[in-house]
Amino acid sequence: MKELQALNEQVILDMTEEKGEQRTATGLIIPETAKEKPQTAKVMAIGNIENPAITIGDVVLFKKYSGTEVDFEGKKLLVIPYADLLAKVVETEEI
Repeated sequence: MKELQALNEQVILDMTEEKGEQRTATGLIIPETAKEKPQTAKVMAIGNIENPAITIGDVVLFKKYSGTEVDFEGKKLLVIPYADLLAKVVETEEI
């Protein structure tokens, strides 16, 4: 089995989307070409980063046009500089 390891200050994000049709509230099917690229993804690997604020498995928000998309063993991945991560998505309790 092969795996990608992030080098330097890079992070690898899993961009594999769930399969299935997406529909509007009125029931229209949204084609693949009209869908917006997501800006959140799950962290798959972290490079040599001193005191990273993220761990593998975290979901992060990243800059819209950042990184390099890669297809690796059937998965759609994004290799992105750590500095281009904007936030970590965390679960909180409602008040």
